Amino acid sequence: MANSRERIVIVGAGIIGLNVALVLAQRGFGGQITVAAEHHPGDTAPSYTSPWAGCNFSAISGRDKNALRWDKKGYAHLSSLAATGSSKTFVRETESIEYWDDNVPEEKIQDMAQYLKNFRVLPPAELPDGVRFGVAFTTLTLNAPNHLKYLYERLQKDYGVRFVRKVVSDIRDPFSNPETKIVFNCVGNQAKTLLGVTDSQCYPTRGQVLLARAPHVHTNVMRHGRDYETYIIPRPESNGSVILGGYMQKGNGDSSTYASEAESIIERTTALSPELSKHSFETLAAFSGLRPSREGGARIERTDIDVAGHTRIIVHNYGAGGTGFQAGYGMATESVDTIDDILEQWSSKFSGKL
Repeated sequence: MANSRERIVIVGAGIIGLNVALVLAQRGFGGQITVAAEHHPGDTAPSYTSPWAGCNFSAISGRDKNALRWDKKGYAHLSSLAATGSSKTFVRETESIEYWDDNVPEEKIQDMAQYLKNFRVLPPAELPDGVRFGVAFTTLTLNAPNHLKYLYERLQKDYGVRFVRKVVSDIRDPFSNPETKIVFNCVGNQAKTLLGVTDSQCYPTRGQVLLARAPHVHTNVMRHGRDYETYIIPRPESNGSVILGGYMQKGNGDSSTYASEAESIIERTTALSPELSKHSFETLAAFSGLRPSREGGARIERTDIDVAGHTRIIVHNYGAGGTGFQAGYGMATESVDTIDDILEQWSSKFSGKL
């Protein structure tokens, strides 16, 4: 018998898919959602990118208006989660300093200043050698694997979202259930090869990071170089763990880790962070992740397809690169907005009780 709980299927259980589920659930459709994915929160695999994230809210986004809009929504959402308590959500407000080796466009500065808490431009005297521009503000740092598990448990317990462990080889597969009307495509790097999508604009961006024990580090610090990224991110609710990075290697799909890169990370991060360098710290592990990137930016798009003579809907939501945790909620709200007409019909038909 067809499962009537699969009216909406979300393919992918990374941070993008989980945020789409959350937005839909908050609008009253939790009981109609099934999330289908090979890997779920708590798993680790090279193809499951989200748990490897640093991760924080960074001013790394470029001048793309979509990205800046998604960031603004994401910052408000993460701030509300931090206010709930990091012991529950694994999101915490953290003081942050970010540096650029190149000048930053004035419009980007103005955009950041509109919503980032305690935002200020650093005077030249506070900039390290080689840095052209810097800012300080209150960021949000996340314990990525534990935050994913928080969303996973919340969606099931509070909203009745169903999760199934399933390999989807074609984005049209969920429509084999006649009850399925809408599929959200949140597959990340798989969008390049997934049948029914095969987006040639997608590519991985490799990063290697170190997990270190450094309880004396309390400040997020990042330096955006011309051909590198260096960052120190204290991880909430982790007994003093810190993420040290990193790399932004476009088109590199290698999930291995390398001792030479670890040495470079330690050298760069200790030079950048006085907090890190003033005491010894212990390196616990090295990780490599593949950010799901896309030429032209993330894709948020509704498309209609014919299934056995009936119109069905696919909503694409992928390609966030390294900004999935900070932009994911904003991307989710806008992807869900594309089906407002359908959701309104359902709400009217079932009087809000699906």
